[in-house]
Amino acid sequence: MAIKVLIVDDSTFFRKRLTEIIKGDSSLEVVGEAKDGKEGVEKTMSLKPDVITMDVEMPVMDGITAVQEIMAKCPTPILMFSSLTFEGANSTFKALEAGAVDFMPKNFDDIAHKREDALNALRSSIKAVARSHIRRAPLRTTSSAPSSAGASSATSSLSTRPSSLSSSARPASVGTRTSFGTGASLSRTTTSSLSRSTPSAATTASTAPSASAGSSLAARFGSTRPTATSTTVRQDFDKIYSSLGGVNQGRPAAAMRFTFGEAKGVSTNFKVSGKRHELIAIGSSTGGPIALQNIIPKLPRMNVPIVIVQHMPASFTTTFAQRLNNLSKNEVVEAQDNMILEPGHVYIAPGGQQMIFERGAGKTKVRILPADPRVVYHPCVDVTFASLANIYGGNVLAMVLTGMGSDGCEGCRMLKSKGSVIWAQNEDTCVVYGMPQAIVNAGIAEQILPLEKFADCIVQEMRNS
Repeated sequence: MAIKVLIVDDSTFFRKRLTEIIKGDSSLEVVGEAKDGKEGVEKTMSLKPDVITMDVEMPVMDGITAVQEIMAKCPTPILMFSSLTFEGANSTFKALEAGAVDFMPKNFDDIAHKREDALNALRSSIKAVARSHIRRAPLRTTSSAPSSAGASSATSSLSTRPSSLSSSARPASVGTRTSFGTGASLSRTTTSSLSRSTPSAATTASTAPSASAGSSLAARFGSTRPTATSTTVRQDFDKIYSSLGGVNQGRPAAAMRFTFGEAKGVSTNFKVSGKRHELIAIGSSTGGPIALQNIIPKLPRMNVPIVIVQHMPASFTTTFAQRLNNLSKNEVVEAQDNMILEPGHVYIAPGGQQMIFERGAGKTKVRILPADPRVVYHPCVDVTFASLANIYGGNVLAMVLTGMGSDGCEGCRMLKSKGSVIWAQNEDTCVVYGMPQAIVNAGIAEQILPLEKFADCIVQEMRNS
């Protein structure tokens, strides 16, 4: 049976072009169109589509309100289309918080012209969203620390290194919003221009920290401005890529051949490993932002750095980091070239680029490189994890959360071979059980955990570090 798609958008041109693109895949079928959110809700109730594509900004009823009503009346997987602006990102995060599964940047130029990579990425996203698990209730934000006894008792031991960057010295969030408006997922980026568009000059200006905030960051982390990629760093990337044997993150986990047979996504009984960890690394894709919100804000101040690779377009990671920072006890920043990793800080890989690391004088430095056409995802979990394996060896606590594809499997394999501890999110709590399934199938995961237990388990695991 073909996947039934309902298109909700106030642009006649966009609806027509999107219909043509969807009809180019025999496994997809457009069952209806709606010109605004109100009509979208009504047609969802009558047509019962398998997936909905939804514009954010529409007359009569906007996409955010439409998502809220659909999730309350007839929960259906929803793929949002968002403009590549700061306001577009914020609105998208709110729609995702309301229950939408995923989003793609809305680029009329790519839709208007035949660009196969972009069109195939769009069709793939529609299929993935149609198969995803959806949340039945809106996300409720919280900035509270872990409430369990285990988390509470460990807080003091994990908070022994207060940051010299006080809350008053944090880079100010854009505007005055304090709610964290991310939801079930943010789209992966591909090599197509649909996912690599850069924000306009106006957008860049509106999202940039103030001059004083920038100076504060520069003093603490190093230069916040892009620097030319040195030959040495490029050579390091090439070595990492070669060590991965040619990464295959774009392949579905279920299609890959593993020694350990069928996926076993059932949760394990958690047991502390007893190892010391110098760093926590997290990889995620579809469903990742909501999963990360259920982990990072619940952690006390950590005595090690945290590195996150979330598949996300370039124009969204800054806003994502700022919003997550508003809820967290640890400083959350979008990683920039030459930043030094420090305890109590969370570094989110910038969208549309690759993040690796250098080690020197006892410190680890972030290196940011342009997207490489050999690698499917920008940023790529495999690349970042492989770089961490080369520097930290067996002293990493790594985990792979919800997401389609199998990115992270080879990077985790390298970390595991050097003695690092690997965790995976269980199938029941994943929006898309792909990336965690890959490492579970490969026999790499030592723990398989439901999303709600990650924060507490991290705290317990890190007591000896």
